[in-house]
Amino acid sequence: MFGMLYIVFTTGRCNLRCSYCGGSFPRRLVPWEVKYRVEELADFLSQDPSPIVAFYGGEPLLNPVFMMEVMDRVEATYVIQTNGLLVDRLGPEYWRRFDTVLLSIDGVESVTDMHRGRGVYRRVLKSARWLRDIGFGGDLVARMTVTEVSDIWRDVTHLLSLNLFDHVHWQLNVVWSPRWRDFKGWLRSSYKPGLDRIRELWVRNLLEGRVLGLAPFQGVLRRLFYGGPNPPCGAGVESFSILTDGRILACPIAVDVPWARLGHIRDTSPEELTGKISIGEPCTGCDILQACGGRCLYAHMERLWGMDGFRDVCMATRYLVEEVMGVKPLAEKLIADGVVNPDELLYPTYNNTVEIIP
Repeated sequence: MFGMLYIVFTTGRCNLRCSYCGGSFPRRLVPWEVKYRVEELADFLSQDPSPIVAFYGGEPLLNPVFMMEVMDRVEATYVIQTNGLLVDRLGPEYWRRFDTVLLSIDGVESVTDMHRGRGVYRRVLKSARWLRDIGFGGDLVARMTVTEVSDIWRDVTHLLSLNLFDHVHWQLNVVWSPRWRDFKGWLRSSYKPGLDRIRELWVRNLLEGRVLGLAPFQGVLRRLFYGGPNPPCGAGVESFSILTDGRILACPIAVDVPWARLGHIRDTSPEELTGKISIGEPCTGCDILQACGGRCLYAHMERLWGMDGFRDVCMATRYLVEEVMGVKPLAEKLIADGVVNPDELLYPTYNNTVEIIP
């Protein structure tokens, strides 16, 4: 049994300046140093009998001492989202305690380095191999950011072919970024045909009893079987973010908006956090809400692309959802016949920060 997810910022600083996020948070929004005592965080988390703690930033490994102090004090299921360049700052004994490690990598070398910096691709793969060598046996996730230069088929299958990652998850760069030059054209000519090919590959492998680690496909399928929170990432429902100054937010990227502020670890209990924010229209009246969950809470609330842009992204989501809906009857049969293991197929089993909907 898992409790709620707490996304714990270790710093607002980053050692990269990726093209889609720009690097570090401004100090005034997310301080670069932790301003509270570890004991205060431990006291807050102790009110949840089975917390999930995900280290986040900035780049969380810029503050490894804080991470070790937390892990020494708090019994929890541990997750980290990292760019993977500083893995040697944490000892193997700590890495082996993580259940899920998400490494940022966008597909083939040219695409990854274009957005993240020269040489990043090779350094991330070196880190992934090192994690396996030191005995990390948990879920290693390749976390992609997808832009107009991405080819979803090429980049996803490339990462699968490396035999390093248990799962690949992709996130469309449609929240903060300026409007793409031709988002609809990219959907039509690249993304949708790519999803078709990925679905066909997924099905071929399922028929032979193999489950490819395709987090968006698996996450949507799990929601079709069991339901899930709205939004699908659980932000404001079962997932909460703790900034370096102790403030609690509904969403880790909503550092600059009043609606996301829910309290402080010194004077708020976990049970007081839920029920304050919810997905509304047009999502609540949509026929695929069970599968989609309203997509991204921040995008739903802010709609920086306007309503036309919001609907354009919904087109991409609907296409993915309908791909998975078409596979659901086969998945049910393969599970019933014992061909595939439902625990392996219906992923993730708990909120490990995989957002489900790209």
